[in-house]
Amino acid sequence: MDHLDDRILSALRAYGGDPRVAGAARALSWAGEHGALWLAAGFAGAAVDGARRGAWLRGTALTAGAHLVSMGVKRVVRRPRPAHVVPLVRTAGRHSFPSSHAASAAAAAVAFGMLGARAARRTPGASMTRPAPTTDPAPAASGTRPAPGPAHTPRALSTPRAARTADAPRAADARRAARTADAPRAAHAPRAADAPRAARLVLPPLAAAVCLSRMVVGVHYPSDVAAGAVLGALTARLGARWMRGGAHA
Repeated sequence: MDHLDDRILSALRAYGGDPRVAGAARALSWAGEHGALWLAAGFAGAAVDGARRGAWLRGTALTAGAHLVSMGVKRVVRRPRPAHVVPLVRTAGRHSFPSSHAASAAAAAVAFGMLGARAARRTPGASMTRPAPTTDPAPAASGTRPAPGPAHTPRALSTPRAARTADAPRAADARRAARTADAPRAAHAPRAADAPRAARLVLPPLAAAVCLSRMVVGVHYPSDVAAGAVLGALTARLGARWMRGGAHA
């Protein structure tokens, strides 16, 4: 296992020889230091998505919790950092297993991704209220049945058509009024769901990039990153019910 870890890490660290790759890997590693990127994402979501503010803050707490747990495990396992490659960044600690970057990244991707999945299932949108269908007025009751005849038939057939023609402007006005009344709600509703949807789309690939960056800069073995990701995802899943308790959408 250690030999495989060494080989994979060496192969990924070799990509850091490209200055552009090294620069991107350093930026991602610095952004994920102490979970700062994910905590900022959680607070930003809480600020712009008032309907789910509680859920965003609870998800942020889960992310911070995963980071703290990973640091505790590091002190127990005490696995040293890779020594066979030259690191591209400095590290806050000497221990490698599990990756705290990976733990906080996976926790944020899972926790905030659940908010996006919930918003997708309950998509708020414009009110679909439609004006009541216009029915033709019933003909007035009459004690006598009109006598059939060529002079009477065209008038009888034209009565419903005339009623529909007379009602058409009123029906159009009602539809326009309904659309006008619903417009502010329709414009505001998508904005309320933008934050969790963006989190669902953006955070998982960004979290994967942060995890990968820790190997490109040469400070974690692949098994460190895998263990950290599992720890973070498990923490978020275990806290899912508590986190959703703060959602109103």
